Amino acid sequence: MIKAQDVQKWFGPNLVVDHVSFEVQSGEVLGFLGPNGAGKSTTMRMLTGFLPLSGGKIEIGGHDIETAPIAAKALFGYLPENAPAYNDMTVEDFLAFCAAIRGFSGDEKKNAVEKAIETCHLQKVRRQSIDTLSKGYFHRCCFAQAILHDPPVLVLDEPTDGLDPNQKHEMRMLIRDMGKSKAIIVSTHILEEVEAICSRVIIIDQGKLVFNGSPAELKARSNDAGAVQVRVHGVPYADISSALGAIAGAGDVSKLGADGQAVTVLVQRQDPAIALAPAIKAVLDGKHWQFDELHTETGRLDDVFRTITSLDSAKENKA
Repeated sequence: MIKAQDVQKWFGPNLVVDHVSFEVQSGEVLGFLGPNGAGKSTTMRMLTGFLPLSGGKIEIGGHDIETAPIAAKALFGYLPENAPAYNDMTVEDFLAFCAAIRGFSGDEKKNAVEKAIETCHLQKVRRQSIDTLSKGYFHRCCFAQAILHDPPVLVLDEPTDGLDPNQKHEMRMLIRDMGKSKAIIVSTHILEEVEAICSRVIIIDQGKLVFNGSPAELKARSNDAGAVQVRVHGVPYADISSALGAIAGAGDVSKLGADGQAVTVLVQRQDPAIALAPAIKAVLDGKHWQFDELHTETGRLDDVFRTITSLDSAKENKA
């Protein structure tokens, strides 16, 4: 549904998007990540036809965004960062106006507005003017205009910005549910959002695509992925380190902390094919050591994100 091929964007002498290519299928929620200034919002604006391309090609549902813009734009809903709205309109009137622009009229327009209001829980403020809305309700109103024509493609730039924790949860569940039948691309800097709603992730840094895969694949690149954390009672750290470090496939054993008589350690994994947890439990049971925590680390998205983008930056600076 979304296809970007070798997309480029120059601003004067600066290449801010450098031959970026990716696809988004129907039934997929793609998380679009990158540090500030990486080219995320610029790419989103080219996807939606807001900015012209300097090179490459973008298709929405098979329609070229530059040569067939009307057909392409009819297929998607767009929630830009800092979305604009007419402040003197009520929520209801604004959505009716947007529906009319989309070609709705009569009962079809009324039904589309009602469904958007219900989906985004705007009943309470439907007759308030937009300039009186809280930031959370304003954001919901702008999201409602993006979905009121039930598009097969959604392009969302920071969709939970300004929402409180309950509203964020609600919005994430809504996006995840819509992602079962739509192609959705979500630009965000909130890594927990990626884990909550995205089926795939791409990372862009300094205008270049540096990762394309699932959240699980991204986490698996963490240095701690597969390591085991265990909390043992009444045993000196030196004894724990010696016993667990001797397990086949185990790497470094580091002390994470101590609380009274309990010591928490992290056992790194040398061989990705080995599951350390069963072997560690067998050693603990064999020595009759008491423990109240033992789990395998799945990795941390923030660690991997920081490593991928900082390594890319280091290469660029060295060059």
